[in-house]
Amino acid sequence: MSVSTGLPANWNVPLFWATVDGSLAGNLTQNQPALLVGQYNSTGANAGTATANALVAVGSPALGQLLFGRGSMLTRMVNAFFKVNPNQLLYCIPVPDPGAGAAATGTITIATAPTAAGTLFIYIAGQLVQVSVAATDTVTIVATNLAAAINAAVDLPVTAASSLGVVTCTCIWKGLTGNDITCIPNYLGGTAGQIFPLGLTVTVPPPSTTNAWLTGGTGAPTFTTAISNIQANQFFYVGMPYNDSATEAVWATEFGFGATGRWSFSRQQYGFVVNSYRNDFADAITRGLSTNAPVISSMAIEQQAPSPIWEWAAAYCGLAANAFQDDPARPLQTLEMLGVLPAQLQFRFSQAQLNNLTNSGFAIQAVAPDGNPMILREASQYQLNSFGQADTAFALLTTLATLAFLLSDLKSAITTKFARVKLVPDGTAYGPGQAIVTPKTILGELIARFIIAQFNGLVSDVTDFTNNLVVQIDSTNPNRVNVLWPPQLAGALRIFSVLAQFRLLFQPNVSGASTSIGL
Repeated sequence: MSVSTGLPANWNVPLFWATVDGSLAGNLTQNQPALLVGQYNSTGANAGTATANALVAVGSPALGQLLFGRGSMLTRMVNAFFKVNPNQLLYCIPVPDPGAGAAATGTITIATAPTAAGTLFIYIAGQLVQVSVAATDTVTIVATNLAAAINAAVDLPVTAASSLGVVTCTCIWKGLTGNDITCIPNYLGGTAGQIFPLGLTVTVPPPSTTNAWLTGGTGAPTFTTAISNIQANQFFYVGMPYNDSATEAVWATEFGFGATGRWSFSRQQYGFVVNSYRNDFADAITRGLSTNAPVISSMAIEQQAPSPIWEWAAAYCGLAANAFQDDPARPLQTLEMLGVLPAQLQFRFSQAQLNNLTNSGFAIQAVAPDGNPMILREASQYQLNSFGQADTAFALLTTLATLAFLLSDLKSAITTKFARVKLVPDGTAYGPGQAIVTPKTILGELIARFIIAQFNGLVSDVTDFTNNLVVQIDSTNPNRVNVLWPPQLAGALRIFSVLAQFRLLFQPNVSGASTSIGL
């Protein structure tokens, strides 16, 4: 029997007839879109035009502002994402406020009036608000001017009202996340000229284990409709601000390895979720040890870090998307989260605390010499296997990113080359040109794909891979192939450990001359 060209056997019209088959010509292109999840302004003067729970592509910060409203959580997330990754294909899912939720509130008290002119510098959610202060201003005047400046800054996530020297700020949305908004006077300090005018004192409630500044925010959005509306879409990278246990459980199920999760055989929509978590060290450790989702990575940030958790999450997501799309096996360490403000030096986690945090299910960050936060370790929440024993199988996002790439590549190769073939056992004698595949043919294809992946630095040890690779026709179903696919994923240089065994004087050899080795 001849090679099958696609021309029917009963076609008798002369002469030249050609069909085109591109199954062996193309290469897999993985678009790997990202997704941001957050609340938006649905009403008011700064309302966005987006529809609740409707997936929408966002190509620029300006479009995000139009869709989600100025000052909204999701608009600020889009801004943070594009600061570190301006070229990514980005989608957003705007979720409405929790129906039974409450908006967080907080106060700024002008405690004493100034005796000299100057400028009041207040950072709210990491954004600077400046107010001119006259030497003759009363506490009421300073508070009134501060409230006016806050309301004039329409990209802030709060509104303000003043009374008798007290400015009361209210988050523009409802929910627990409002409790994460910070207020830090003179963030850059005296060396940058940020000091209170003489005589002026300002009181802001300090952060606690339940809030950064604002308090009283309650409730979290319901994600049933939002998740239903995105289930047909592939998202490799998801950034969201929510870190309450109920919300994390919902997203861990959607992106998990369970029967209905995106990593299951029936969906194969690989990806992971990143968020961030603000608390003091002790409470963060307690919280981290209670989590174990392999598809969620939570970035630990200090209580005094000015930027809110939704902007940390968006920046983290943007960096991961940019770096992993270039090379899924390379670690994210030292990548800088531009536009996000870190905690002041005296409030940052110590090296020992960072080590304990990453051993407790947190991704960790530090500050680069130029003052920008940078990723130190992109750890997932995963710490224990199903028997409750310590396990590192999914401890790092590089594992998920590499597996997602390799499996997508393998699926593309198999479905492209073997879409319509017959399956016969090894050793079967069949004529040339037959659309037939045997287990050995498939095994050869898998090894070839592995060699390409090894050349690209994603895996290693082709010998052990080949020795442990198994391709078999199922013993009860002649139309099914079962494969044991055992790749050794590439590691990463994360720790460089040195024993500095110095000497003050090397002892001479027996001949009296010092020993040297020429290199």
